[in-house]
Amino acid sequence: MSAGANLSVTDLRRAARHPVDFPVIVEHQKHGDMKLHVANISAHGFMVDDAENLGRGDRVIIRLPVVGRIEAYVIWHREERAGFQFERIIRLDDFMAIIDTLQPNPRLRRPR
Repeated sequence: MSAGANLSVTDLRRAARHPVDFPVIVEHQKHGDMKLHVANISAHGFMVDDAENLGRGDRVIIRLPVVGRIEAYVIWHREERAGFQFERIIRLDDFMAIIDTLQPNPRLRRPR
């Protein structure tokens, strides 16, 4: 009998994503500072829509409101889009504060 479920990348993709319009500068070990545009975010990761210089497995450090610097790595890449997974899950209360900061229009926020 298994001790517990191990979440796979597919399972993490089911997390609620919140649309945002967040230009950010991330730190990349090889490319240095890079400008990216975060299009949606969840407690597990985020998606950018301008990731032409990134590939699967690349790691970046992003600065988010409330939680500050957090490391993330590319788990998928298609054309100009890329999905990142955070090195750790963001606590729910911190994540809700991030959404309130990044998406001030309550009509665009997902129901809580």
